[in-house]
Amino acid sequence: MSDDPTHVQEFFGPRAAGWDARFPDDTPAYAAAVAELGLRPGDAVLDAGCGTGRALPPLRAAVGPKGTVLGADLTPEMLAAAVRAGRDESGALLLTDVARLPLRTGALDAVFGAGLVSHLADPGPNLRELARVVRPGGRLALFHPVGRAALAARHGRLLTEDDLRAEHNIRPLLSGSDWRMVSYVDEDDRYLVVAVRQDPEGARGSSAVSGA
Repeated sequence: MSDDPTHVQEFFGPRAAGWDARFPDDTPAYAAAVAELGLRPGDAVLDAGCGTGRALPPLRAAVGPKGTVLGADLTPEMLAAAVRAGRDESGALLLTDVARLPLRTGALDAVFGAGLVSHLADPGPNLRELARVVRPGGRLALFHPVGRAALAARHGRLLTEDDLRAEHNIRPLLSGSDWRMVSYVDEDDRYLVVAVRQDPEGARGSSAVSGA
């Protein structure tokens, strides 16, 4: 299932203040998923759909003080919760839609997206936009702190063949969006897809944010 930006804001806005309290044990899982990106000191990374910014501290730890960490989300209440939690100290927050990122082509080394895919309004073009802002050979991590079966059970649903996160769906979707999937994990306590930017188009900008 995918959502348009208005539906995403309507869903997450009222839930933002209590979001972290609902999932208090997820922090180690975020840190472990960030480690799969293979970030180096000085790298530039985007947390796409960052929500309350739980990935921002481990992303900052991975790239160090000279690296660039950005968190993008289209729900103001989520970004406000990130600020209240002090996570804006780990990265710059952008109120924006990942479908239209204000970033230079090839500006980033990696993108991290937690719980992102099922909320993309147009998954193919949206993933291609993420590819646009990543340098050739850069990485994408699509993460959720629980696997597909556990998440479906949590919401009282059954898994279906058209689940976008299923391997037989996400692999060709990524391939058609300038990514090459290199690993797929779907376990009770983790869902993690890692892909590499496969299209050599574009050059790395001198600054991640357009116009900066």
